[in-house]
Amino acid sequence: MRIITESKSYEEIKGYLGKAKNVFLIGCGTCTTLCKTGGEKEVKELGKKLSGEKYKVTGSVVLPTVCDLLTKKALHEENEAIKNSDAVIVLSCAFGVQRVSGELDKPVFPGVNTIFLGLEIEGSFLEVCQQCGECVLGYTAGICPITRCAKGLLNGPCGGSHNGKCEVSPDVPCAWIEIYERLRVIGKENEFKFFINPKNWSKKGRPGRWSQE
Repeated sequence: MRIITESKSYEEIKGYLGKAKNVFLIGCGTCTTLCKTGGEKEVKELGKKLSGEKYKVTGSVVLPTVCDLLTKKALHEENEAIKNSDAVIVLSCAFGVQRVSGELDKPVFPGVNTIFLGLEIEGSFLEVCQQCGECVLGYTAGICPITRCAKGLLNGPCGGSHNGKCEVSPDVPCAWIEIYERLRVIGKENEFKFFINPKNWSKKGRPGRWSQE
C-alpha cells in the first residue's frame, strides 16, 4: 500500500514561495521515492533549479517516512538549516506536509499533489478504497464499487458498460462485471440479487479521529 503522488509544476512551487529567499527541502524515502516525485533524485533536482535562480537552499533531507512520528526528532537534527530558512518545501504526500507543518513555525509548502491511496497489484497501484466509513465489501466479493466504479454505483452497472469495460475508458474494467465474475468464481453468483441501501455518508465524519484510549 502506498500513497500515490504527482509532482507539482515548478512554477506553482515558486508561486508559493513569494518573497522567501532561503528554502529548506524535505523528501520522503517511502511513497514519493517509489513514485519518483520526492526521493533523493527529485530533491536534488528541485534544489538545483532553485539555486539556479534567486533562492538559496539552506539544506535538504530525505526522511524515511515523513508522516511518521519520528519526523519531529529528525527535524530537530536539521534545526540550524531550517532555522536559517524562510520556507520549507515538502516533497511528500499531504500527510507528510501536515506532519512537518505541525512541527515548525515556518511556512511549509507541498511540492507534490496527493492522488490516492493505492494497493499494489503486479507492480502497479490501484485505488481500491475511499475510507467511506460504511464498508460494502461483504456484499460485493471484496471489490469496492464506490471506488472502482467511475460513477460509484451501489447496485449494478450502468447502461454504458460495454464488453466488460467502463464507458469512461476502454482500459478500465467495469467494477460490477468484476464483482459478478468474482462471485461466480467463488460459487456465490446466486447472491448477486442483493440490494444495498443508500450510504449513510454521515458516518464519514470530518475530520476523522480515532484514539487507542
